[in-house]
Amino acid sequence: MFSPSQEEHCAPNKEPVKYGELVVLGYNGSLPNGDRGRRKSRFALYKRPKANGVKPSTVHVISTPQASKVGRSTESPIDFVVTDTISGSQNNDETQITQSTISRFACRIVCDRSPPYTARIFAAGFDSSKNIFLGEKAAKWKNPDGHMDGLTTNGVLVMHPKGGFTEESKPGVWREISVCGDVYTLRETRSAQQRGKLVENETNVLQDGSLIDLCGATLLWRTADGLFHTPTQKHIEALRQEINAARPQCPVGLNTLAFPSINRKDVVEEKQPWAYLSCGHVHGYHNWGHRSDTEANERECPMCRTIGPYVPLWLGCEAGFYVDAGPPTHAFTPCGHVCSEKSAKYWSQIPLPHGTHAFHAACPFCATQLSGEHNCIKLIFQGPVD
Repeated sequence: MFSPSQEEHCAPNKEPVKYGELVVLGYNGSLPNGDRGRRKSRFALYKRPKANGVKPSTVHVISTPQASKVGRSTESPIDFVVTDTISGSQNNDETQITQSTISRFACRIVCDRSPPYTARIFAAGFDSSKNIFLGEKAAKWKNPDGHMDGLTTNGVLVMHPKGGFTEESKPGVWREISVCGDVYTLRETRSAQQRGKLVENETNVLQDGSLIDLCGATLLWRTADGLFHTPTQKHIEALRQEINAARPQCPVGLNTLAFPSINRKDVVEEKQPWAYLSCGHVHGYHNWGHRSDTEANERECPMCRTIGPYVPLWLGCEAGFYVDAGPPTHAFTPCGHVCSEKSAKYWSQIPLPHGTHAFHAACPFCATQLSGEHNCIKLIFQGPVD
């Protein structure tokens, strides 16, 4: 689940200091073709033996922070390679490379090396020549103090939830971060030349649950303390086994249903639970209920006659997206990913950037745009009749 290669940087026989983790929205525990090297769905930031942060100056002077660089480029300065997230996780490397809107050197996460290990975000990153890299079309200007500042071509947006990353949290306001880490209101469109207004009472400090949007991929920042209170993969697996042990049944076919194992989370199996997303009734797969006056994916529930999408249910396996350790009782609509009630309701209210100036809620496990009355539905399981 974590990045073992990072642990090599730490002293032997000593617990490595973790600053936090970046988790890419739209993936359910790993990239579709598997995590490889610097390309993965989750990236842990550990303390390095030596600081590698810099301060802006006439000459770049080594400072005490530690920087981790994020971007589309595969050049050596980039620590975490991020490519465009395609809704439903149906990624195609060819289209991503030719049509990507993510900057090659998108942003830097700079962490203090002493407690409380404060993390700050800055737009853009250093290229192989150790120069800040900005595209030709990127907005640039000189601040009153004489320092140059700028924005990446399509912007680095940040949103801090009000109240941290808990079930009580509410969405914050999306802002744009500059190269120097100043906070601005959003531009009219992602790539507009005119920057927004400086927001002087806000900072670039990340908190547990902060969202970072790179125009093509959205990252969730989880602090080490936040992860300590988050369910683990083992916990989610235990919840899966607990549901299956209760032997939920299809109310029509009376066959026993079971969520597939986490390492088979992309293959529809014979015992897979399916649900009518308008009412929440859980069934096994069947081929009846089609209505000629409805869309292809819509069916009539045999239990309550409600018409709506009928989809297989998938357990949400990325533990970093959970705000609590509750049982998986709710499904996102229309994708059918299942997680705890509080987690489902949290993500159902979060507006995520989409395109050049739109926002909509999306499933964190597959990036599908949410729909329906509440963006999620409570599932109704039937227990065994014996």
